[in-house]
Amino acid sequence: MERFSNLNSILAFVTVAREGSVSRAAEVLNLTQPAISHQIKRLSEETGVTFFKRAPHGLYLTTDGKALLPKAEAVLSAMAEFRQSASGRVGQVSGSLRIGTIVDPEFIRLGRLLSQLGKAHPGITTELVHGISGEILEKLRRRQIDAGFYLTDPGAVDDIASADGMQVKVLASFNYRIIAPAGWEARVATANWPELAALPWIGTTGVSVHNRLLSRVFAQHDCTQNVVALVDHEASMLEMVRAGVGLCLCRETIALDQQHSFGLSLCETQSVPACLVMLTPQALKSTPVVAALFEQLATVWG
Repeated sequence: MERFSNLNSILAFVTVAREGSVSRAAEVLNLTQPAISHQIKRLSEETGVTFFKRAPHGLYLTTDGKALLPKAEAVLSAMAEFRQSASGRVGQVSGSLRIGTIVDPEFIRLGRLLSQLGKAHPGITTELVHGISGEILEKLRRRQIDAGFYLTDPGAVDDIASADGMQVKVLASFNYRIIAPAGWEARVATANWPELAALPWIGTTGVSVHNRLLSRVFAQHDCTQNVVALVDHEASMLEMVRAGVGLCLCRETIALDQQHSFGLSLCETQSVPACLVMLTPQALKSTPVVAALFEQLATVWG
């Protein structure tokens, strides 16, 4: 494919045509007059076209020059547009990002996060992997996902960072509360941890945050949780509490809503602090897609 040696010849042609003289074009382009004349000559030799004729008061376009001027201007315009588009893509991130998600999407602000990420970096495609909190951490260890939401004891954040080699961003702190079936107020309202442990509990699997938090609390108080049923989904836990099976742990906002909506009993003396974090392996924290995710987390969560 034939090509011009550079675009400077076309730029010189258009500028001389607009200014009407080599001297004024040289001033506009901050070049010498011989340099401008050389570019015009080169373009004429490459195309076989005579673009200008000399007149007493400067140069004027030939018929061919007039016909080709709009084409030359279009070339320069297209080049300017190309540079603008290229400049806009500098720093733009693209690629796939696997995110581990937990609990309900509203609580983790998943929709807002993905929306912000998509607007800021349309080249990133996301894949969501749902699971229980502990499963997300294991998937991160195995590099099955790139980043993931995780629920934990606030006191365990540093351990996760050091022992598991994770970059940790704390998103929110909140409390878990203990709810019980309706009519159990006298049994749970002012109970201490040993008294609560002796009551029937709806337990959860070892990878759930409920299990991790309660295991630590009961160990601290040297008591054993009386688990009468085992579930792995919060909705099932709440249904069993409403059915009168036993106690369970749930986020404070949910506990208060359940108390108001279904008359469930609430322990007023005990609660368990927790926090929501985003994790990514230290080895991945500087990769463009993960860095973009954490950038948007700061926007969504502050």
